This record gives sequence, C-alpha cells and structure tokens, in this order.
Amino acid sequence: MTLSLQARVIFVKASNNGNGSSWSNAFDDLQQALKVASYGDQIWVAVGKYLPTRTADRTVSFQIPDGVALYGGFQGFENDVDERNWRINTTILSGEIGSNSLDDNSYTVVYTKGVSSATIIDGFVITGGFANYMGTKSDVKRCGAGWYNDGSFGESNPTIRNCTFTKNYARDGAALYNFALNGVTNPTIQNCYFIANRADLDGGAIYNDGNRGTCNPHIENCAFEKNEATYGACIINVADKGQTLPTIVNSNFIGNISYIRGSSIYDTRSDSGICETTLQNCQFADNSSGVGKDTTSIESSMEKKNR
Repeated sequence: MTLSLQARVIFVKASNNGNGSSWSNAFDDLQQALKVASYGDQIWVAVGKYLPTRTADRTVSFQIPDGVALYGGFQGFENDVDERNWRINTTILSGEIGSNSLDDNSYTVVYTKGVSSATIIDGFVITGGFANYMGTKSDVKRCGAGWYNDGSFGESNPTIRNCTFTKNYARDGAALYNFALNGVTNPTIQNCYFIANRADLDGGAIYNDGNRGTCNPHIENCAFEKNEATYGACIINVADKGQTLPTIVNSNFIGNISYIRGSSIYDTRSDSGICETTLQNCQFADNSSGVGKDTTSIESSMEKKNR
C-alpha cells in the first residue's frame, strides 16, 4: 500500500482572527501558525506587519520549526505559491515591539536551531532587530538581530530566499549570524537583499562563525548595500579550530563601509582554522574601509612565520 501525504497549508492574514484553515479563516498572528506547524507544512502569510510578541519581552523571536516552509508575499486570496507577488505584497517580520526607539526592540527577529534545508523562509522583509546586549561573543542577545541560525552541537541549514534584511543592528552579524560551535551551519541564501544593516563590531550583514565547527553557507544572486561594521561591512568569516568556506555567486556589493578592514568581506582564521571565501561573478563598487580592499584575508601567525 502506498500512502500519499499532502502537506497542510496554514494561513495567516493580519486582518483576520480564525484558526488558520483558509484565507477567510486565517490566523492573525504568525506565532499561532508556528505553534501548530509540523514537518512538511507550509505557512502562507499575507501582506502586513507581524511582530514576534505582543508583549515587551525582547527575547521572543519567530522560531521556525524544522521542515516548515514559510512563504510571504500573498495578497490573501491566492490558491498557489506561484500566484503571490512578494515584491508588491510586502510582508514584514519586525522587531519593533515597543516604542519607536530601538532600545526596546526584539533582540532577534527570527531564530532557527537544528533545522534542515527543508526549512524555508521565502518572501519576507526582516527588520528592526536590535541585539545590543554587552554579553559574551555569540550570545543571541548581541548577535543576529535579524536572524540567528544556531547549528551548535548539531546542524542548522535553512533555505532563505527572496528576503530583504534591512535596518537590523547588533554587536556582531546584524542581519544574520550563523553559529557552528561543535556543529554545522550550511544555509542556502538566494535572491536576498541586505540593506543598511549595522554591526558595532563585526559583520554588518552576515557573521559566519565556524569556530570549532563547519560554516559553509552558499550565497547566490544577493545584493549588499549600505551595510556598516568595524570589520567586514557585509560579511565576516571566522574560523578557529574549524572551517568557514562560504561560496558567493552572482552577488553585488555596493556602498558599504568598514571602519577598519573588509569593506565587503573579511576572512580571519587561527593557525588551526580553515577560512576562505570563494567568489564567482561578483561585483564591487563604492565600498570604503579604513585599511585594505573590498575583500581582506588575514593570515594566521603560523603562516606569517613560515612565509
């Protein structure tokens, strides 16, 4: 006997207040849909702004379950994913849970941990995360204001498509932080925009942390504009006793600023780490840094000694 299973579709529309079974009976809160979703389900989200919480709790994020496909960009009547227009029907995941001040925004808007590539987020604007905590490095409250992808002691490899990360602020990795401590983070990032994100320290848009793990994201058809950081205005790749080997294809880096090095990309590794960015058909224009070029790779002390 062959059993055919069809994925369930859960509907979310800001103006409704139902049980998620249809557009006319949609949830009005994305968190309600995430709570009932399971592997293989799709969540269709209509145009509008959605907050991680209706309280003042800055630690609450949209946590995406493994194997759930989350699609934004619907007007609220479509019968197929291909009928949506995510460019026109702006669907916002926002950390602006309090006043207009950044100080009371969500630390992290989206959070994934231990998810496979079947976990998809497609067609959203992710904005307003404010990870300003002064704690230890890799703390979720100081990294990944837009999205914190946690592969520590496991694997977390989501698929991120057709998303815009804008105006997220963090100490490290303002738009996206990939954390691979004793684990693996190999996300696929396609057709995304990273615009005006800022890190006080490193990785204005993306921080790939392969320390004691493996962090090899694939980034394709993306644009990085007006991002800022001290090191790695767009992307910083770090490897200490680990591997960080991102591949970046057909992507543009325009008008980004690093206060010290890496006006677009900054690679750094220890003696026992492997860190190198592979670039294919990428364009760089009008980026600036205090020292160095668009892409900067820092040698380990052992390499310098043997040179």
